[in-house]
Amino acid sequence: MLYSEKVMDHFRNPRNVGEIPDADGIGEVGNAKCGDIMRMYIKVKDNIITDVKFMTFGCGSAIATSSMATELIKGQPLDKALELTNNAVVEALDGLPTHKIHCSVLAEEAVKSAIKDYYQKNNIPFDEKLFCEGECPCNH
Repeated sequence: MLYSEKVMDHFRNPRNVGEIPDADGIGEVGNAKCGDIMRMYIKVKDNIITDVKFMTFGCGSAIATSSMATELIKGQPLDKALELTNNAVVEALDGLPTHKIHCSVLAEEAVKSAIKDYYQKNNIPFDEKLFCEGECPCNH
């Protein structure tokens, strides 16, 4: 089977789908090669992600990785959520086909983008190196 049961479950029954109208941070990322677009919304209270929602336009893997990423960061402190890697998302889904790994990278970037937006809106100083944009040292 090409996809794990967890991938299929998160694709068929994605968690945390939707928008947060008064979100504290919004991150939007896309991949021009595959056409996937992810938008992540976060609510933050006392440095904890209290709610997270996503809207994804893309393939089943993009939806599954978005769903899993939201599950992994919900209830987490911001600094812990920033440590989320695409590998952790793939591992939590019991793997992805190699040609779909880029979807997990998008999920990681959407989380980071939403947190960065929160920091910027609230004038919270942050280390730029925590946020990967454009040509990135992590080679994706």
